[in-house]
Amino acid sequence: MIPFELQATDGKARAAVVETLHGRIETPVFMPVGTRATVMTQSPAQLESLGAQIILGNTYHLMLQPGIELFQRFGGIHRWMGWNHPVLTDSGGFQLFSLAHRVTISEEGGVLQPKQDGPIVHLSPERSIEMQRAIGSDIMMVLDHCIASTSSRAEAEAAMHLTHRWARRSLLARGDSPQALFAIVQGTIFEDLRRASARALIDLDGFDGFAIGGLAVGEERARREDVTELAAGLLPADRPRYLMGVGTPLDLLEAVARGVDLFDCILPVAWAQQGIAFTSRGKVALRRGVYKLSDTPLDPACPCDACRCYSRSYLYHLFRCEEPLGWQLLAHHNLRFYLELMREMRGHILAGTFAGFHASRRDTLGASDLDHPPVPPRVGKVRAIRRGEFEVVASPRGFSSIQHLPSGEVMHSINHPDEEAERIYVGQSAAIARALAGPMPRPLVVWDVGLGAAHNAMALVRALDRAPGHGEIELVSFEHDLDALRLALHHSARRFPHLRHAAPHRLLNVGSFQREQLRWTLCEGDFLANHAAWPSPDVVFYDPFSQKTNTPLWSLAVFRLLFARVARPAELFTFSSSTAVRSSLLAAGFHVARGVGSGPRDETTIALAIAESDAGAAPAPHPLLLGRDWLDRRARSSARFGADIPADHHEAVDRLVIGHAQFR
Repeated sequence: MIPFELQATDGKARAAVVETLHGRIETPVFMPVGTRATVMTQSPAQLESLGAQIILGNTYHLMLQPGIELFQRFGGIHRWMGWNHPVLTDSGGFQLFSLAHRVTISEEGGVLQPKQDGPIVHLSPERSIEMQRAIGSDIMMVLDHCIASTSSRAEAEAAMHLTHRWARRSLLARGDSPQALFAIVQGTIFEDLRRASARALIDLDGFDGFAIGGLAVGEERARREDVTELAAGLLPADRPRYLMGVGTPLDLLEAVARGVDLFDCILPVAWAQQGIAFTSRGKVALRRGVYKLSDTPLDPACPCDACRCYSRSYLYHLFRCEEPLGWQLLAHHNLRFYLELMREMRGHILAGTFAGFHASRRDTLGASDLDHPPVPPRVGKVRAIRRGEFEVVASPRGFSSIQHLPSGEVMHSINHPDEEAERIYVGQSAAIARALAGPMPRPLVVWDVGLGAAHNAMALVRALDRAPGHGEIELVSFEHDLDALRLALHHSARRFPHLRHAAPHRLLNVGSFQREQLRWTLCEGDFLANHAAWPSPDVVFYDPFSQKTNTPLWSLAVFRLLFARVARPAELFTFSSSTAVRSSLLAAGFHVARGVGSGPRDETTIALAIAESDAGAAPAPHPLLLGRDWLDRRARSSARFGADIPADHHEAVDRLVIGHAQFR
């Protein structure tokens, strides 16, 4: 096995030393990507001056040009390219994915035709290892079958098993080579597949380290972080862990916090080509006109040439003129930023202060130019149609939404708003389904928390319109700022067809709308101050602004209040699927289940208040209740508590969540 010494841990973060054939590597470490035996725009001497310890080369591209014979003649890549430090080579598996339209995958391997009229290329596990042995890399990778993270479970499982069979063949093809060989854990976003993959590869017994593959290929950031944390926790503590192809500085920070040691990504150089720099004041896009006359340095905290010798105005000029010097300067700067970040993280892990560093850097690493913040992005902005703090924005998909200007949040921004409202808030409710079917012993009470432009409430009204013999419904909508509804109603003729109905106009004018079997009432003002005046709800549409914009309404205290107020049984539906929100709902007493996905979210959340007589029996009121697998994932999460829960209460909340009846 490759010599590996774990020097310190701080939480899950690790500092270690890896000994390779061409020197030691101190982790956590970032590997600049030298796909074709060169890191674009940077010489080996420049990389050394930055303190780069190891670079990455790509087996597939080096096999095409210059080819295996050259490396056999020169005795490997190090002398040929003038780099005397460690090299890791990817196997070519990612090219089988990225060139999928020109690839045929079989048990044997991949058959590629990179250019329509070009030669056919065969890449098998054995061929990949043969090429990597000729390259002489310090760390070789097995050939894997990477697929999009949005693939079906059946596709993910098949690709995982093929990866395992190829890993076994790669291990045999390695022979007596002294080069290290890493396996690659696959399984996309399916936790059980990731567990099975890690277990199968560990059982093969012979790999010097393990990589986490198949991420940053379509999944959300939160899901990527969860899968990274799960996979890292499954891998042996005495061997290196490598997260392939990820990512931004914030991605690196979060992955180190989850126990990853090695990283590579093309972003620092690729984004530099587009004029994008990572700085201590956030990500800066130098093509923006705001920098044309800016005499300030790119990053006053950085000593590189781009920051020390030139103004933002000059860098702006280089990129507007497409001068190569701009790319070279910014690539050097970005690589320095990445490598310095890794050194800082290592220092804090060794000092036992990583947790504080992690907390202090999360916001700035994810920010965009704190000195000149860009205008919040709008989806297809129409000619300014505003009222108060709200504006109409148009989607490329042909519908309009309302944007909250101070926060930049867009209500129902991805899916068609009517479809999303029906899918999340109406279509999942068993109580509403019963009411639509016919009369009931008493009115069904629905609370609509966060009326907005009335998409959720109108989804219910439309459902009732389609069921004339429905049971009696009392709908109460809570909203503290009615300008969003007023704006949407004013433009209902062209932009908001869901409001072409008498109900919302009557609601806004007189505060209520009533017809046989339906009473819809508006409660204007603060929800927390006014909820007590209304009957206990059987169903709650919980759709306030996000935790970032409206933090108080996502607190444990509010969820406890709701749990005390709702009827038994009751259902609550919300768009959020965050671990912190689900933890607070559980701690408040709700049973919590997975809701349908919507837009970029793979899941939403359903909270259930069950009948008191059943509470101790831990019934299964919903087929998608969170299970022990979610608890295990939560235990590995670094964001399982809401911002309202002080650190000295974390243990108590943990006890409430872990001891909840639904997990017994």
